[in-house]
Amino acid sequence: MTSILAKKPKKMKLKGLKTLGQQLLSSRAHINNLPLLLGFISPSSPPPHVLESLLSLQSFFTTVLADLPPSQSSKKRRRIDDSAKQDPEFIYRTWLRSKFDEFVTLLIEVLISPDTEDALREIVLDSFMEFVKLGNGGSFYSSIYHKLLRSIVNSPTPVDFLSELLALKYFKYIDVRYFTFISLEKLSKALDTKDTAGDETAGGDGDSRSQSRESMELSICKIHYIISHIPPLEGNDGKSEYEMWSGSGLPSNEEHDKKKLSKAQKAEDKGWKAEKQTNTVLSPASIAKKMKLKFTKAWISFLRLPIPVNVYKEVLATLHQAVIPHLSNPIILCDFLTKSYDIGGVVSVMALSSLFILMTQHGLEYPNFYEKLYALLSPSIFMAKHRAKFFQLLDSCLKSPLLPAYLAAAFAKKLSRLSICVPPSGELVIIALIHNLLRRHPSINCLVHKEDGDENEEDKNDSGSEKRPGFDHFNSEESNPIKSNAMRSSLWEIDTLRHHYCPPVSRFVLSLENDLTVRSKTTEMDIKDFSSGSYATIFGDEIRRRVKQVPLAFYKATPTSLFPESDFCGWTFKYEGSNEIKEQKTVEEDDASTKRQRIEC
Repeated sequence: MTSILAKKPKKMKLKGLKTLGQQLLSSRAHINNLPLLLGFISPSSPPPHVLESLLSLQSFFTTVLADLPPSQSSKKRRRIDDSAKQDPEFIYRTWLRSKFDEFVTLLIEVLISPDTEDALREIVLDSFMEFVKLGNGGSFYSSIYHKLLRSIVNSPTPVDFLSELLALKYFKYIDVRYFTFISLEKLSKALDTKDTAGDETAGGDGDSRSQSRESMELSICKIHYIISHIPPLEGNDGKSEYEMWSGSGLPSNEEHDKKKLSKAQKAEDKGWKAEKQTNTVLSPASIAKKMKLKFTKAWISFLRLPIPVNVYKEVLATLHQAVIPHLSNPIILCDFLTKSYDIGGVVSVMALSSLFILMTQHGLEYPNFYEKLYALLSPSIFMAKHRAKFFQLLDSCLKSPLLPAYLAAAFAKKLSRLSICVPPSGELVIIALIHNLLRRHPSINCLVHKEDGDENEEDKNDSGSEKRPGFDHFNSEESNPIKSNAMRSSLWEIDTLRHHYCPPVSRFVLSLENDLTVRSKTTEMDIKDFSSGSYATIFGDEIRRRVKQVPLAFYKATPTSLFPESDFCGWTFKYEGSNEIKEQKTVEEDDASTKRQRIEC
């Protein structure tokens, strides 16, 4: 943003600047000092000069702002007679209004400039918000507040400190949140329109398109930061007792509202009436209902933007806790969440939490849900950042007793196959999930122990399957759980975990040897106890265990092979050149003994 003033004011000492401010406040005869003081409100001016000019101008405009006419761009422009336009007093106040608008623009320029010191930026923001509070006849001055948010979002440089300061000091006020939602909705729609227009005219230079895309992503990141830092709408006690920044809507201002409804103002246009109606909306009794509507519109407008991947993941991570409970109709997120769930990978995992809430609490029907959930089971999910929440949701999704047997068997078999190629912490989760599946669905307990002769004649006559012993009919590459042939397989992978190198895995898998169909003697596993496991947690649990017998590396006879021959019948692990190694080792020992004798001599 370029400065409004075409020429820089002459250099002036701080004492002279203070004198200009005193003269301006003392008499209207020194009104020409106003443009001079405005010339020092600039990022290039020294901070003491900016601060001194700001204090003088704030004191001046605070006293006269209530008597100024609306700005030329205001929607609440009043009807003015031609005779009033020729009034010198009206011309003077109109000129003051233009100077105030210029003053607001200069303050925003200082706020968003990267050259402004943080201490000065905080003072300027406080002064600006005072005008937001008092500059509209005692009600919230939404137009200049929207101008501030628009400048923050469209700034070509990051303004993190300003956004943090605004959220920290002013988002606790309910009216500030209300108009913030309104402004963010407008800004999101403007960016969406800009992106659509850019796609239609996608020609020209590639560098310019890249810069435009980067600028839009930066703006989207700023909108997300602001909208995600607005506190929850409802209080802890559920009452509508909120602190207001401006006096609009409070019972203590009823007399002031009656004055505004005098005969002189009954001839105002529809814009002024709409503004008055907005002020009435901001009463503490009705604010909660209107806030939820504004909250919903702001978030829906933001989610329609082309959100960058990093922001997209942050949104999905907090959507189920920070957004869905406060929406007026959460089901309107179904399109956004189903598209996110169809992307696959980590994005689908993060969208599962919100989608699960819509399905279980708001009646969303998603026919391909379990097929998509089945496709998410891959080795990479056991190393994902949000794996703990995913496994808890997976267990909840498979809890229904109405789940078909083929579907429960497909998930059990897919998890069993993954146990071969995942870390020990993942194997513990898999054992717990399969334990719960076998207990909830007794019809799939045939997978625990199935011999080759257990198949019926129809399966034996199937020409598409091979008939050698040990053949597994399960197709791990099939994405459709119906066609995976899980019911014709067995959980042989789980049986191999009994000989796992990690003691917790080999001990935990023994729980599946119990008869899980007897529900009175068994209990479900809490997936939360295993979902956050890692090598560090397993190691920590092992070193804290009290071991009665400590295994020692002692052999009665020196082993000659890595594995005994009884484990692998027909295989041998003896090396033919073992005699040569022994002879070489004997020669080396003789040389070493000879050297020791020489040293002792």
